[in-house]
Amino acid sequence: MAKAHPRTPIESGCPDGIQYMHPVMRSNFGQWKYHEDPQPGVLRHVAKGGDEIWTVRVGTQRILDLFTLRKLCEIGDRYADGYVRFTIRSNIEYMVADGAKVALLIQTLEDEGFVVGGTRNSVTSISHTQGWLHCDIPATDASGVAKSMMDELVDEFKSWQMPNRVHITTSCCQINCGGQGDIAINIQHTKPPRIDHSKVANICERPLVVARCPVAAIRPAMVNGKPSLEVDERKCICCGACYPPCPPMQINDPEHSKLAIWVGGNHSNARSRPTFQKLVVAGIPNNPPRWPEVTAIVKRILAAYKNSAQDWERISDWIDRIGWKQFFELTDLPFTKYHIDDWRYARKSLNSSSYIHF
Repeated sequence: MAKAHPRTPIESGCPDGIQYMHPVMRSNFGQWKYHEDPQPGVLRHVAKGGDEIWTVRVGTQRILDLFTLRKLCEIGDRYADGYVRFTIRSNIEYMVADGAKVALLIQTLEDEGFVVGGTRNSVTSISHTQGWLHCDIPATDASGVAKSMMDELVDEFKSWQMPNRVHITTSCCQINCGGQGDIAINIQHTKPPRIDHSKVANICERPLVVARCPVAAIRPAMVNGKPSLEVDERKCICCGACYPPCPPMQINDPEHSKLAIWVGGNHSNARSRPTFQKLVVAGIPNNPPRWPEVTAIVKRILAAYKNSAQDWERISDWIDRIGWKQFFELTDLPFTKYHIDDWRYARKSLNSSSYIHF
């Protein structure tokens, strides 16, 4: 009997994904004639040689438990062709070569409580950062916000009622590894960190903490005869970047850590160039477990976008056309002085940073 050998590690990164593709997709790679959307959550690709492949997209949670994953795989083996893939927004997609299997596959998924949709001009699954489960500096549970919000927006996931697709993101800290979105919900610290000077010398590598501050607001100090750190609160932007390398610099606060909504972010350059998102609402209560205040505002923005935008306009394109004044009027959101970027220390502080000079 041959001796089993463990698989040789791949030092160059992830394995080549082509080997895991459906055979029809693999044999027609780069040879597609056209594709269409027969119904929400379903894609049909037709190759130049006549082969077809049908894709059924299903919304799932990003933090997926083993039992749900086994159930999804069991459905794929029994009702599809045994090939799946996950999208960047944590949807699972089933590929089948026979269109006659699609209806039964969808019916089985819905009977098991899963939701089919997320294609074309819909509200796609909300992408989110790790939140309280994995992140080392969370001030909220981004996955909980995503779950609560999608419970309210599930009908928009299952239908094609939006002018264009809508990407929503949530982030559990102000560093925002959740990225940009048409609508983004990010944490907002409103107070500088509270420093426990008795622990800094034993826990923190002070030069690293000083270097990590993007606006040079932290400097070494001696407090009660011990090496510590101090914060220039005039410069501090309350980003929370100092907390990971120095937990005694606590930034989270149950009262003063809020949520903020940003709109207009777009990575795509299909019809217009990429855009940065901009702040539209600040100081929203960080109110678990259902976060009703932020969900209500997002629904208000989506309603105005659905009623006012032209076909195929992303939210950034819609705002560019109507202007920010009308955006705030249509969404019935207040415009305040805090929406104006007039931070007086920007040039001096950023020039003091090791990252940015201008």
